[in-house]
Amino acid sequence: MGKYYQPEIETASREQILALQNERLVKQVQHVWENVPYYRKKMEEKGLTPADVQSVDDLYKLPFLSKDDLREAYPYGLLGKPLSECVRIQSTSGTTGKRVVAFYTQHDIDLWEDCCARAIVAAGGTREDVVHVAYGYGLFTGGPGLNGGSHKVGCLTLPLSSGNTDRQLQFMTDLGSTILCCTPSYAAYLAETIHERGLRDQIKLKAGIFGAEAWSENMRREIEASLGIKAYDIYGLTETSGPGVAYECEAQTGMHINEDHFIAEIIDPETGEVLPEGSKGELVFTAITKQAFPLLRYRTKDICILTREKCPCGRTHVKMSKPMGRSDDMLIVKGVNVFPSQIEQVLLEQGYPANYQIVVDRVNHSDTLEVMVEMAPENFSDSLAKVTAMEKKLVDALKSMLGIYAKVRLVAPKTIARSEGKAVRIIDKRKI
Repeated sequence: MGKYYQPEIETASREQILALQNERLVKQVQHVWENVPYYRKKMEEKGLTPADVQSVDDLYKLPFLSKDDLREAYPYGLLGKPLSECVRIQSTSGTTGKRVVAFYTQHDIDLWEDCCARAIVAAGGTREDVVHVAYGYGLFTGGPGLNGGSHKVGCLTLPLSSGNTDRQLQFMTDLGSTILCCTPSYAAYLAETIHERGLRDQIKLKAGIFGAEAWSENMRREIEASLGIKAYDIYGLTETSGPGVAYECEAQTGMHINEDHFIAEIIDPETGEVLPEGSKGELVFTAITKQAFPLLRYRTKDICILTREKCPCGRTHVKMSKPMGRSDDMLIVKGVNVFPSQIEQVLLEQGYPANYQIVVDRVNHSDTLEVMVEMAPENFSDSLAKVTAMEKKLVDALKSMLGIYAKVRLVAPKTIARSEGKAVRIIDKRKI
């Protein structure tokens, strides 16, 4: 294990964790005040100095940061260390606007990789495992994060990156991959291809670590059944380091947040008020060990719940639920909040594969919602009357879940483009 890897901190008492957070928060606020003029100005506008933050109890006083701030400060406005001390950048996809660029010192990378190592260990990983990393590399954080974490555990690491499914399956079978790391949609695609090619008996996978996009519990069970593995969730953002901010243990009842590196809050997304434990709201993170890109109170826009209920795995760090949607990318259709995860839940409960697309449009000044769903191959030859009945059943189930009408269109197998990265689930023509 790396010199920064401290598995004992994962079972520390609440008092020990709080003492560490208090110490690191005070030091981080001072660091940001001295080295990040953009954030110092935001503090000054609220009449604050570092002396006003003496513990986690004072965190609420600090101003928030949002992705808009990151874009405004691009590229160097939130840099906390001289460029001469930075050794890498990572970047977001830029699908919702200008790219966000995050900077890393070597110390930052070491701590990030340690967090990813914890996720691999929580999924049962040891130095005897073969970790198959099919997240994208390059600017995307998925590949580099799990790659480094695998090294810290001492696993044989296969840095496949995303795409080229033939090569993925060749290495998976020839080298005996035991832990698969990729997006859940790509895991589902790999599982589908494995079964089509009759390779199931040649696959040695025991676990998967999946993240970077929303996925439901039903999709988890479907992937687990098709690959014969246990599927673990992992959470992270480029802005705070990458995957490994939080991860699941074998209990699969939420993701443990690495509280020695990140302080989590849940706020009301409308008012910014901090909500009590157990409340549903927007997740906010403060990075207390990151040197080059030290974000304080960063609004993730992810909607979830935090809980400190005792976990059977023995880890004591707070757990976050699987994100229930995002406060900024939820669809508002006819005045109703619609999350893609709700639609996916209905489809999987009805026995459909996790290949679908949501199309929102505006016709005659009124919103329309259409869900295109692939049929299973065995149903494709059904009569028109039977297909119509299947569509009506889905329409009724979606209306029960969403409260509004959604048109359903069943399409032929393989009609919807497969994804080797993040799946494109939503086409909102109202913005085009």
